[in-house]
Amino acid sequence: MLGVGMALRSSRSVKLAELAVAVALLATTGFASLCSSDPGGDIAGDSSPLARSPHRTLCSQLIEPAGYPCSEHTLQTKDGYLLALQRVSSGNREFQAEGAPPVLLQHGLFMAGDAWFLDSPGQSLGFILADHGFDVWVGNVRGTRWSHGHVSLSEKDKDFWDWSWEELALYDLAEMIRYISSITSSKVFLVGHSQGTIMSLAALTQPDIAEMVEAAALLCPISYLGHVSAPLVLRMVSMHLDQMVVAMGIHQLNFRSEIGVNLLDSVCDGHIECNDLLTSITGKNCCFNNSRVDFYLEYEPQPSSSKNLRHLFQMIRKGSFAMYDYGFFKNMKIYSQLKPPAFDLKGIPQMLPMWMAYGGNDALADMVDLQLTLKELQSKPELLYIENYGHVDFLVGLKAKEDVYDHMIEFFMSFGRSSSS
Repeated sequence: MLGVGMALRSSRSVKLAELAVAVALLATTGFASLCSSDPGGDIAGDSSPLARSPHRTLCSQLIEPAGYPCSEHTLQTKDGYLLALQRVSSGNREFQAEGAPPVLLQHGLFMAGDAWFLDSPGQSLGFILADHGFDVWVGNVRGTRWSHGHVSLSEKDKDFWDWSWEELALYDLAEMIRYISSITSSKVFLVGHSQGTIMSLAALTQPDIAEMVEAAALLCPISYLGHVSAPLVLRMVSMHLDQMVVAMGIHQLNFRSEIGVNLLDSVCDGHIECNDLLTSITGKNCCFNNSRVDFYLEYEPQPSSSKNLRHLFQMIRKGSFAMYDYGFFKNMKIYSQLKPPAFDLKGIPQMLPMWMAYGGNDALADMVDLQLTLKELQSKPELLYIENYGHVDFLVGLKAKEDVYDHMIEFFMSFGRSSSS
């Protein structure tokens, strides 16, 4: 049922269910660092019924069965990773329009493009956008199930996992935007959730990327993490769990493992109340669809890298929005300065329209941190605040269409389609 460590002891099944939901649905900044015991991070041990197969694609598994036309695309990043993109349109011919505005959906950490299609067509943002006449493109970053590895590296290689959200922003997301803009000869609407917003904000500081984006909509926007209040996250940070994992020679974070349960026990035991893991990591969610948990767990969680977790924890400790910190000596070698360069939010063009939705119960995308982000931006994004929403509600909330997505679509539809030429 859980799809996470199918051989796990039954006495822990309740805790595992909560853990898997917390990790799989967060699209958070990746704070539950459960990991694979395989130093190379061999995904072949994945017990999910949807473990990678050339015959199983996101189109064939989730999108086409719902009656929506879908095509698979593969692109190569500058550093050799092979990423999957899906292109989705409405199954209703009335909404299939030539030259429909392209929109790219960028998932969060420990998730993949399936995150946008986990509920019914009337509730899932990917389907809803297609039904409103958008040309929907679905991003999948390196290391996730739907992407296709690397031109020369195996997933068992240490170097395959040598990346953080910095590379996801400047290589993966940047290449997706270039590809879509080239195929459609149009600027792209960009949507991100949680870590997808970190990637978006970092990428948009690059002028060549920003000029290809028509507008950006960010759900649970994050660039600073200094005021995270989630108790389990803060416990992991205080334990320096990220450094421990790296020191153990673990490069891939894989939640589908027995060792993950033991690690969770060590984090919670005697230190923090972990009975409600979802709340401990994300804050209280008002509208999460509990009835869909078993289905969600057929698809999530997905792997990420230990380096990514460490980068995120650096952000919490330092209160910065900067490149990866290698330490003084290696920083000098790579950056020619002692500290890693910051991503300058003032570099995002003032004329780039932005829309942000955030919740009063979100313990990850904290409102104080958001205010720091808004202060640095040259533009004044449109804001949607929902007091009782937590981190997960924006992705799989029962009323997310009415509360959030309809407002986002109205924002996008206020802009005319722009040619990239």
